[in-house]
Amino acid sequence: QVQLVESGGGLVQAGDSLRLSCAASGRTFSINGMGWFRQVPGKEREFVAGINRGSGNTYYADSVKGRFTISRDNAKNTVYLQMNSLKPEDTAVYYCAAREGFMTIKAEYDYWGQGTQVTVSS
Repeated sequence: QVQLVESGGGLVQAGDSLRLSCAASGRTFSINGMGWFRQVPGKEREFVAGINRGSGNTYYADSVKGRFTISRDNAKNTVYLQMNSLKPEDTAVYYCAAREGFMTIKAEYDYWGQGTQVTVSS
């Protein structure tokens, strides 16, 4: 089993920045792909960014490309999501996810965190 704990959410104004962290514990050696998703009430969970722990290859949703950066620190078993130039439409609960396979934009991950709220005011 792998446990994921997100942190770093909060209330900010449009144009501000936030950095989310996702700390993994347990059988972390089994993890290859990690991702960030977000969800607002009444909508499906949406892919935001993904990274492969070994290669460091990344992929982003078009809506965040150029503003968000995903990175990892394998020594700390932690993945980050640096969010710049935040917009009100970025408001959502952000979830960290991990899987044994490579990252995917689909919500087909083996492990999920509890989520952290990000609210961007206009």
